[in-house]
Amino acid sequence: MSNTPHAPTPVASEHIELKARNVSFGWEDTPLHWLPGDPFATHTINVLHLLLPAGERWFVHVYKQVLPYIKDEQLRADVVGFIGQEAMHAAAHDDVLPHLKRLGLDPTPYTAQVDWLFEKLLGDRTLPPGRARHWWLMERVALIAAIEHYTAFLGDWVLNADELDRRGADPVMLDLLRWHGAEEVEHRSVAFDLFMHVDGGYRRRARTWATAFTALVFLWQRGARFFMENDPELPAAKASLGQFFRAGRQGTLPSAGAMLKSIPTYLSRTYHPSQEGSTAQAVAYLASSPGANGGAAA
Repeated sequence: MSNTPHAPTPVASEHIELKARNVSFGWEDTPLHWLPGDPFATHTINVLHLLLPAGERWFVHVYKQVLPYIKDEQLRADVVGFIGQEAMHAAAHDDVLPHLKRLGLDPTPYTAQVDWLFEKLLGDRTLPPGRARHWWLMERVALIAAIEHYTAFLGDWVLNADELDRRGADPVMLDLLRWHGAEEVEHRSVAFDLFMHVDGGYRRRARTWATAFTALVFLWQRGARFFMENDPELPAAKASLGQFFRAGRQGTLPSAGAMLKSIPTYLSRTYHPSQEGSTAQAVAYLASSPGANGGAAA
């Protein structure tokens, strides 16, 4: 499948046919601090609602451009399934934003900046046909592969984050996060396989990982600070690294150690996303998810 001589070997048993699922989540009873007593973890996870709608629409836009370059029919089918799932993710997280606004936390100032990032900075450029335009397309395909490494990491984390259940997290929000996380695990190999198929260069892979990781850290801490500083129930609240490390130790956020360990994993020349996470676990959750099976969680 790859145009490189040293393509890593996927775990065949982890492959599954991808499909977009119609989902329904009702936000009427979800409180602003949906993880009781922990506004910092709540808002850090809430950053997903700020980043994902624009980011995943950007994924879809880029992948529609790269479809003509795909020569493998199975990979093409996987990419089409991926596009459908990502479009649904964007819409589902977008639906949370009006609810936050009704609760007194208007995300518009931050989402406007995120929209600019994906639509302008990372959008299509007025490049002449040929090498420059192809380079920019491949660069974005590689960026998406790096970002998807972390969305799969987060998906696997939230599927196993039992502390959120023990703390009494709002069931509808938890279902949204786990439905999305399960689909990220389910399609975790697609972006990497596509990159390896159309380019696969290790230097590009490493370079775009560094760009993606830096951007995600910057955007996430900025988003958490925005939410904390604008929370109507927490006058003068601030976000801090200490809160992040503490939440990681407590299990309400991914730990810093686990995030750091994910770096050499992605940069290993033998890495393949199918080596991480469990498709069986993801599919089992999707089969039981209230939101993915006709109604909001009770």
